Amino acid sequence: MTSFREKAKSELMTIFTAAVAAVDPERIVKQWVQVNDELAQIGNCSFSLNKVGKLWVVGAGKAAARMAKALEEILAKYLAGGIVITKYGHGLPLEKITVREAGHPVPDEAGVEATKEILRLVQSVGERDAIFVLISGGGSALLIAPSTGLTLRDKQEITTLLLNNGVPIEQINVVRKHLSQVKGGQLARHAYPAQVFSLILSDVIGDPVDIIASGPTVPDPSTFKDAVAVLHRYHLWDRLPPRAVRFLTAALEGKQSDTPKPGDEVFSKVKNFIIGNNYQALQGAYQQAKTLGYRTLILSSSIQGEAREVARVLAAIAREVVRSGNPLSPPACIIAGGETTVTIRGEGLGGRNQELALAIALDLQGLDNVAVLSAGSDGTDGPTDAAGAFAFGDTVARGQNKGLDAQAYLQNNDSYHYFKAIGDLFQSGPTGTNVMDLQIILVQQPEN
Repeated sequence: MTSFREKAKSELMTIFTAAVAAVDPERIVKQWVQVNDELAQIGNCSFSLNKVGKLWVVGAGKAAARMAKALEEILAKYLAGGIVITKYGHGLPLEKITVREAGHPVPDEAGVEATKEILRLVQSVGERDAIFVLISGGGSALLIAPSTGLTLRDKQEITTLLLNNGVPIEQINVVRKHLSQVKGGQLARHAYPAQVFSLILSDVIGDPVDIIASGPTVPDPSTFKDAVAVLHRYHLWDRLPPRAVRFLTAALEGKQSDTPKPGDEVFSKVKNFIIGNNYQALQGAYQQAKTLGYRTLILSSSIQGEAREVARVLAAIAREVVRSGNPLSPPACIIAGGETTVTIRGEGLGGRNQELALAIALDLQGLDNVAVLSAGSDGTDGPTDAAGAFAFGDTVARGQNKGLDAQAYLQNNDSYHYFKAIGDLFQSGPTGTNVMDLQIILVQQPEN
């Protein structure tokens, strides 16, 4: 007889798979870009393929390779070539577009070299040429060109500081833009005066185009002053590498050029299109959960905050469903999405989804009919081989049976090893897309 845990895991994975399928990069790109009788249609924009010079493709992000694959098929004979950068393990062999793999979330030398290739390409294109820029989550770390006077090591240290201290992605990217030669609209500056069409798969709450992958083709409303304010707000200024302090201090004194702002002519031939986001994934999950027979609710696609605090709220909702049948009566499926943060205080291994799952398990103790999956839509969670983890009402008890203290593991930010020990890691492998995270809560009717 199938146990509740086995059945719930199977259904959670089925719902997650449907969510990912709803934001499949190849399918979405083919919906947005079509070619008919020498006319290219991109959303509500069109141009004659006979009136442009060469067509090129560049890009960066966890979905970049699959987005590029779709464009190769769509543009076929019109495509001259291109370069995209994706995370290790997310690449694909393509015919005309070179795929480079590099480090994420902390950038590495492979990313620097690949970005140099992209810059050489976009700087060489002609005024009549057109460039498709493919942007998806992860692009900030993968498209890496340190500002003059800074090193890759500086960028690595700063990225780690920002990630480990609970800084929201919006504010992380304000800092990144102002330590880069390519972020914050600067890729558009390098590409000007070529025509640029950016296809953007959003991994940021609210889909702000200037924040997704640090907005390489988008006007940047933020300033060096804003970047420094973020660093002071999170008490990181005194922990920066000395070269970064000198660079930003000089910038505040007007000795460095800021990122291009709204109204700059470099954006006169740029069009940016949001082609997919977290809410689309939640809709895919919603439809699958309904098919499985659940009363289903999309709670929000804007979940943010410390993973542990978000876990407490989601656990409270699950308990309310069990106790009162609100906001849905069982069998119920509550779906949420967004991106939490984790302030690292321990020395363990994990990711924000695994941390959330362990925290929610502590609050679900004793509930026999609740199951939760928290996972990254890209198939990865932090510096681990897991996408996330499953949590149940007996997660803590099963750990205790193995001599594990769930609270201690949480305090040490070591959720990965806790879930690995009890067999509840969720390991999907790279999905080829990235629209932030998903939390799926199932509440079954109690057995009589």
